[in-house]
Amino acid sequence: MNISILVFGSDHFLATLPDQIRDASACRVEIAANLNLALSHIQTTPPDVLLMQASLDGSLELCRWLKQQTKLAWIYSILWEDRPHLLTQRDKHGWEWEFEVTSEALQQGADAYIWQRSTDKPRSDTLAPIDRLLLAHLNVAYRKSQKYRDMMRTNDLLSAIALADPLTEMNNRRALEWDLPRQIQKSRSHNTPLSLIILDVDHFKSVNDTYGHLVGDRVLQLLCTRLRHNMRFQDTPFRYGGEEFVIILGNTSCDEASLVAKRLNRLIGEQRFAISEDLSIDVTISLGASCLRNDDDAKGVSLLYRADQLLLQAKALGRNQALGCEEHLEEVSAVEAVSS
Repeated sequence: MNISILVFGSDHFLATLPDQIRDASACRVEIAANLNLALSHIQTTPPDVLLMQASLDGSLELCRWLKQQTKLAWIYSILWEDRPHLLTQRDKHGWEWEFEVTSEALQQGADAYIWQRSTDKPRSDTLAPIDRLLLAHLNVAYRKSQKYRDMMRTNDLLSAIALADPLTEMNNRRALEWDLPRQIQKSRSHNTPLSLIILDVDHFKSVNDTYGHLVGDRVLQLLCTRLRHNMRFQDTPFRYGGEEFVIILGNTSCDEASLVAKRLNRLIGEQRFAISEDLSIDVTISLGASCLRNDDDAKGVSLLYRADQLLLQAKALGRNQALGCEEHLEEVSAVEAVSS
C-alpha cells in the first residue's frame, strides 16, 4: 500500500498515531496545522486520505467543505474525536448517545469517525484496537482511491477516443467545438491575436470516384501527416468533416495567418501523394484564413463562418489557393458592387 495522507492536526497528534502511518514505504504523510494550509494543500495536491483532529479549530468546517467539492469529494475523510468534553461524556453515557454523536459526525461529511481512547494508555508492541481500526480505514481508503484513479484513467481514454478521428488520428469536430471557445477566451484574456484556417481537398469526390474510397482515405491520411510535419507548435488541427479540416492558429495575426495558409497550400501541392509503389496522385487544397474580431461570438461561430466564406471564394476563383483574411472579402464585395 502506497497512500498519501494529509493530517490536519498538531505535531503531538501526529506522534500519537500508529508507527505504520509514518512508514515512508507505505504512506506519504503531510501535516497542516491550520485551515488555510489544509485547504491550499488539498487544492494543489489532493491526498487519498484527510485525517482530521476534531479538537483543532476548523476541522468540522473542513470536513463539510470537502464533501461540497465535486472534484474532491472522493478523498476519504477520517475525523478523529479527541475533544475532552465529548470523551468525558462518552464514559458517562451509553452506546445510544455514542451512536447519535457518531451519526452527526458522518452527516457532517466524515467517511469515518474514530473515538480516541479516553485514558492515555502507554504504547506497546501490540497494536491497540483503535490503531487497528484506523489502519483498517486506511486500507478502505486505499481501495477507494485505486478505483477512483482507475475510473479517471478510463474516462481519460474514453474522452480521447470520443475527441479523436479514427481515420486520420486528428482531433475531430467535437474536439474543435470544445477547444475553440477555450482558445477564444484565452486570446481575449491575454490580449493576444487568434486566427484559424479552413481547408478543403480539391476535387476529392473525383479521387473517390476514380480510385475508390480506400485510396481516398489514404489521401486524407497522407494529407494529415504532411500537415502535422509542417505546423508550428501553437497550431492545433482538427478534421472538421469529410475532406475539410480546421487549424486553430494561436497567437497569430491576420497577416501571419495568410502566410501560414499560403505556405501550407504550397507544401501540399508541390509533391505528389504516393499512395502505393504503382500509384501517385496530385493533390491540391483550397484554404480560407480568418482572425478573431472583437464582435465575434464566444463559441467561434462567426470566426468559422468568415473562414468558410474565404474558402468558398478560393474555390470559386479556381481552387488550389489560399485567401485570407477579411481584406479579400472586402475586395470581392467591392468588385461585385462595381459589376452590378
